[in-house]
Amino acid sequence: MMAEAQLCGLQDEFTCSVCLDTLTDPVSIPCGHNFCLKCLSNCWDQSQECSCPQCRHTFTTRPGLKRNNLLNEVIKKLKKMTLSPSFPPTPPPQNYAGPGDVECDFCTGKKFRAVKSCLTCPASYCQTHLQPHYEGDALKHHKLVDPDRNLKEKLCEKHQKSLEIFCKTDDSCICLICVVTGHKNHEMVELETEREEKQKQLGATLSDIKRGLEEREKTLKETRRVMEEMKVSGIERQHLISKRGEI
Repeated sequence: MMAEAQLCGLQDEFTCSVCLDTLTDPVSIPCGHNFCLKCLSNCWDQSQECSCPQCRHTFTTRPGLKRNNLLNEVIKKLKKMTLSPSFPPTPPPQNYAGPGDVECDFCTGKKFRAVKSCLTCPASYCQTHLQPHYEGDALKHHKLVDPDRNLKEKLCEKHQKSLEIFCKTDDSCICLICVVTGHKNHEMVELETEREEKQKQLGATLSDIKRGLEEREKTLKETRRVMEEMKVSGIERQHLISKRGEI
């Protein structure tokens, strides 16, 4: 039973993160991740750059892809075991992306709905493709946010890095590369700190506006009351004058 439990825990290690099935003709790339030969070849053939579909590491030259014979033999032996004949992964329940949903950038074919977007990668992930961000040491420090279809707006136009710093001197959001290349000796704070400060200022401004509106409403009501009293007083005077005329 212990051996079976250990093998169950290894299923994800032999699953292709592109097709989400057991590796077929497994190939290993320099960053250490494994994929089906066909899946990885298709990904790179359709892209202008060669990057790892799992950790997004980019290679300057396309690595040669050769089947990992040792890994292939291990998978064959595991498939023969009665533990799991087809050895399928068991991804958590998730929904296909519908109108208004953010799609997973790594699903092939019909895409699942993204549950998180990563500002560091930057990309959006369904529950299955998000797992490496929780399990891998290289990705667990990435900044995850709620699904966002406008990730490009949160990237530095010059360096294509996430905007993490606010430059008070230039009143602009910048990336970490901008900090050392064009904003030396400027007054800077973390973007989150500036956002919290702006929210406080906005809250104070809204409170002032609300108080001002309440004061204006109070003044308007008082003006209407006085005008109504003057109107009644004028009617009463006219009525009194009329009576005196009759006498």
